[in-house]
Amino acid sequence: MSQHDSPLGPDALVIHLGAEELVIRKRYEVLSIANDILIGLWFIIGSFLFFSESTSYAGTWLFVIGSVEMLIRPLIRLARHVHLRRFHPEAGSAAAAGNDF
Repeated sequence: MSQHDSPLGPDALVIHLGAEELVIRKRYEVLSIANDILIGLWFIIGSFLFFSESTSYAGTWLFVIGSVEMLIRPLIRLARHVHLRRFHPEAGSAAAAGNDF
């Protein structure tokens, strides 16, 4: 894995998988999207588990997990802002963090 010496850009994360490579750009945006997908999955599965009395306990736990992940979302945004300020201190304006995911 290399992060900083990629010809695809300084922020691209390249993971080599044999003859293939996985390129992840805008890592915080990708992390936020993956988190949102998991939140949706936990709540959908939890909702279906509430249809049966015998699985409602598991459904409750999935709702708790989804709620914790909703708390993770602002932490991802905060990490993105701190990361931008650390590497680009001159770009500390609100415009630098325009895509707030």
